[in-house]
Amino acid sequence: MAEADSLETRDPLNTPVQYVPGVGRHWAAVLMRLGLTRARDVLFHFPRDYQDYTDLRTVAEFEDGALHSAIGTIEDVETVEYRGGRMRLGLLVRSGDESLRVTWFNQRYLVGRFQEGQRILVSGKAKRDGLRWEMAHPRFQILDEEEDEPTRGALLPVYPSTERLSQPRLRSIVQRVVADAADAVPEVFPPSYLDAHNLPGIGQAIRQIHFPENHDQLAAARRRFVYQELLILQLALAIKQQQQHTVGQAPALEPTAKIDARIRRLFPFELTPGQNRAIDEITADTAGTIPMNRLLQADVGAGKTVVAAYLMLLAVAHGFQAALMAPTEVLARQHATTLGRLLSAARVRQALLSGSMKSAERDEVKSRLAEGALDIVVGTQAMIQGDVEFANLAVVVIDEQHKFGVTQRAALRAGDRSPHYLVMTATPIPRTIAMTAFGDLDVTRIDDTPPGRQQVHTYLAEENERSKWWEFFCKKLDEGRQGYVIAPLVEDSDRLDVTSVEAAYEALCNGPLEAYRVGLIHGRLSSDDKEAVMERFRRGDIQVLVATTVIEVGVDVPNATLMTIEGGERFGLSQLHQLRGRISRGAYAGYCCVFAAMENDASRARLEAFRDTPGGFELAEIDFRLRGPGELFGTRQHGLPPMRIADLGRDTELLSEARRDAQQLVREDPGLASPDHRLLRAMVIRRYGKALSLGDVG
Repeated sequence: MAEADSLETRDPLNTPVQYVPGVGRHWAAVLMRLGLTRARDVLFHFPRDYQDYTDLRTVAEFEDGALHSAIGTIEDVETVEYRGGRMRLGLLVRSGDESLRVTWFNQRYLVGRFQEGQRILVSGKAKRDGLRWEMAHPRFQILDEEEDEPTRGALLPVYPSTERLSQPRLRSIVQRVVADAADAVPEVFPPSYLDAHNLPGIGQAIRQIHFPENHDQLAAARRRFVYQELLILQLALAIKQQQQHTVGQAPALEPTAKIDARIRRLFPFELTPGQNRAIDEITADTAGTIPMNRLLQADVGAGKTVVAAYLMLLAVAHGFQAALMAPTEVLARQHATTLGRLLSAARVRQALLSGSMKSAERDEVKSRLAEGALDIVVGTQAMIQGDVEFANLAVVVIDEQHKFGVTQRAALRAGDRSPHYLVMTATPIPRTIAMTAFGDLDVTRIDDTPPGRQQVHTYLAEENERSKWWEFFCKKLDEGRQGYVIAPLVEDSDRLDVTSVEAAYEALCNGPLEAYRVGLIHGRLSSDDKEAVMERFRRGDIQVLVATTVIEVGVDVPNATLMTIEGGERFGLSQLHQLRGRISRGAYAGYCCVFAAMENDASRARLEAFRDTPGGFELAEIDFRLRGPGELFGTRQHGLPPMRIADLGRDTELLSEARRDAQQLVREDPGLASPDHRLLRAMVIRRYGKALSLGDVG
């Protein structure tokens, strides 16, 4: 019968897992829950870890201070609580004729993981304490009951699995598939490429990543797959960047000496060296007809809006239109106000376009845009609706690009002409993230700040210091300053914990701030109500604004020099830095105090880094090291598929190598049209074609 065909007579890669010897219908259904339906899926179901028996010893064979692995049985589990929320979790593990004390501090997620009688593998630095050996914070694996006692020298894979599928059974299934199908996987790299980059062939790499004989084999196999995954991403980004240069000509916007002087006369201040360098890089692009796609990074308060204003005025000076798109209406209105102030002496026709405008107002703005009766429009995503047309659009500025994502980069056009794009962020981006989520953009960075920018003093306070902080806060209010109180979100999403914000507002109005004028703003207020509150705060009618992170970016009230952040542990470092950037934007120093529940050492380290690090770029790298890319600008947020094996925090050097190689490949073989690169091109399209709208790259 056809269903009974052996694995050998089928296409090895497309064989349903049901027909792998030892699987059958029952285990095939379980494997399906892991997304494993065919042999190909099993080959690329990589281990998440390895049980390391390469230096497996009994406790009696330990050497003081050396790294060892041991297998034993848990005889005792002990959890000890200390003052201040600290705790210790300890195990007594019997291995051979001796016992080993295993200890973790402040790792609450481990509580409940261990039971007496479990077999466990621990790996770490062994230390002698009197008559007993100890390991602090070792790696560990709970061993399956059905697992045979491992032999020394082995590296056994540990796979992502389900409760119903034991590691030994899954390991056995993978072993059969690897033996039958590993050599059937097509090799995407030509032999010369493998040799030049010191990469093992695909079949060898598959065998060695699943069942390595030693650490060197594992490292070589893992390097092959990490490099390949990062190279495919970088090829996709390089091709995307190449395609952006061929989608149609953009207007040439040359900054002649006369135009440059006219624009600079509108600014009531001298530009910083960083702003001037940014303008030079940007205008070098816009002087040609290849559409610019550039990312402008700037720390909080570094003046990126001025650079954007220069670019938009450059377009207007050449007789074209410019658009600035912001992620929120609060920020869009702020930009419109700032531009209106900068352009008060210029004959520039400007308007705001947002979703909350009355239909008649929107229609009027859209009509004027289409007729060419407007020079600059500032707005939200309402600008990328299909019914918004421009007469002669030449420049698009997108603020806080990470709030939109790759697939939302505006397709704003004027006929067949492509505008120049400048995307900006005041949230400093770690280098590795810039090379992935923003890898199709050229990057400009402003790393200085305007003269006179005042320092922000940052404090991390305990609960018993609240009264002292509020006393200081009120003293500064009495001196004429204004301040913010930030209440956290329940989670990093658009859903706001309005109840807690309102509760904080009520508590402050009836407590330490009862003698002051306090306002409230959060995301569930209507756009008109939010703008009304912000306008009262700008005028000084409101002295203290209780807010969620709706004020995270763009809000500019120079007299606001005070900030209290509640629930600081719920914010990322970059978000905390953005919030802190709302104060000390004028002539007075700023003061920011964070109250947080620091439940573990990691939380404390993160908040202490915020307190001690004033620079956003340095803080972004610290945040990346502490939390990884997932909670920052993870590629999934930008519409790109998640990494399967690469780790952007750990594989920085390979990422840089892959980026260099990808850019060279695309320069030498645009579209990867060479027969040698046919499989690479197919892999790029399969993995990233839809996310990056690559179409046919060949």
